[in-house]
Amino acid sequence: MRDLFIGGQFVPASDGGRFEVIDPATGDVLQNVADGTVEDAIAAVDAAAAAAPAWAATAPRERGEILRRAYQLMTESAGELARLISQENGKALPDALGEVLYAAEFFRWYSEEAVRVQGTLATAPSGANKILVQHQPIGICVLVTPWNFPAAMATRKIGPALAAGCTMVLKPASDTPLTALALARLLATAGVPDGVVNVLPARRSGAVVSAMLHDDRVRKLSFTGSTEVGRVLLREAADQVLNVSMELGGNAPFLVFADADLDAAIEGAMIAKMRNAGEACTSANRFYVQAPVAEEFALRLASRMSALKVGAGTANGVQVGPLVNREAVEKVEELVKDAVTRGATVVTGGGRPDPEGFFYEPTVLTSVPPEATLLREEIFGPVAPVVSFDTEDEAIRLANDTEYGLVAYLYTGDLARGLRVSERLEAGMIGLNRGLVSDPAAPFGGVKQSGIGREGGHEGILDYLEAKYVAVSW
Repeated sequence: MRDLFIGGQFVPASDGGRFEVIDPATGDVLQNVADGTVEDAIAAVDAAAAAAPAWAATAPRERGEILRRAYQLMTESAGELARLISQENGKALPDALGEVLYAAEFFRWYSEEAVRVQGTLATAPSGANKILVQHQPIGICVLVTPWNFPAAMATRKIGPALAAGCTMVLKPASDTPLTALALARLLATAGVPDGVVNVLPARRSGAVVSAMLHDDRVRKLSFTGSTEVGRVLLREAADQVLNVSMELGGNAPFLVFADADLDAAIEGAMIAKMRNAGEACTSANRFYVQAPVAEEFALRLASRMSALKVGAGTANGVQVGPLVNREAVEKVEELVKDAVTRGATVVTGGGRPDPEGFFYEPTVLTSVPPEATLLREEIFGPVAPVVSFDTEDEAIRLANDTEYGLVAYLYTGDLARGLRVSERLEAGMIGLNRGLVSDPAAPFGGVKQSGIGREGGHEGILDYLEAKYVAVSW
């Protein structure tokens, strides 16, 4: 049994409601979790408001030390947390362990950033006064996280918010609330005061989040999820003119030029495509390969994909776990069928190995026509469509032909080409001869309809601070 975490205590929902968390590998019930209500949401904001003055006044070094202890506790319990993630999310245990260690790094990074929030002092150009700029905590934050990285998407928001001196309410995805509740207990053990971090699982997400966004004590919304939901939340946030950070959908192109090291490109493709079984906003979604090497690349990628072991994420040796729920696997199945109907060729995979489970085979498609839906939408599954191109300009045009702009990958043996193409790609992040870009020390975020703001790096803490200007003479 798991309850809401409000004001430093685990408490039941105000109406006693609960919902089931399902193991996607078996369909069995893992836990019954308290189903937060609008009243609970306001109680969580109450707790955050009560804790806000003292936490904002806490010395930066003390906040940093608490975050450092949280990092240590998280790494010490990495195995236990990884198994919990694998159970509720479905991802293979090695992926889950990688997520925990990555997630913990946000606590370590922001333990260091907490003491590096600096202001400026300048003389006004007219000489009439001094310009003093200081940074203060933005206030109470509502953090809304997705199911695909239940630990990392939480710590990537909690870390900078705590370092900046903010209090918060975390609303985790209803498919994966157990990890968030485990983090709440861990943070309390690390010394986070009661009410600073509150965790509110809820199936009625829309009503619960809306209630908090319309509470005039709340000043910040940070959301990671689909662009569709992000648009809705942006409209909601406009009513109170909230500061917003949006990390939204992606449709990442993966460009391979004929002069690329194909061994390295295949390795990068496996990371960029199959991390978390493709259920990542950074996942390579469209493979554009220059014509002279397109066939070889597709065959070699198919060989690697077909060798992956599919099964329950917690089982030994499994590399590809189930997708998170039935709707997710049905969407992937529909996208592949659409592409095949339009003329795509299945090189490997292309089906569900277990009709009753939430599994989908690692799949490579070639001869994918431009009108195929899976080239326009996020696949969010283990499917790699390969399309050939002839010229550099064509590759860039194909890569940029999307409303999204989160990340792009490219492989080439020509550094000048790599930097030239990187400048022209419409994406907030570029993997140049690398299949992995995520790093707590780097600013993560996109352009176009992939989001607003950055998470990670020094830029990440700035999203939780307000600049205050003081005009003074002496």
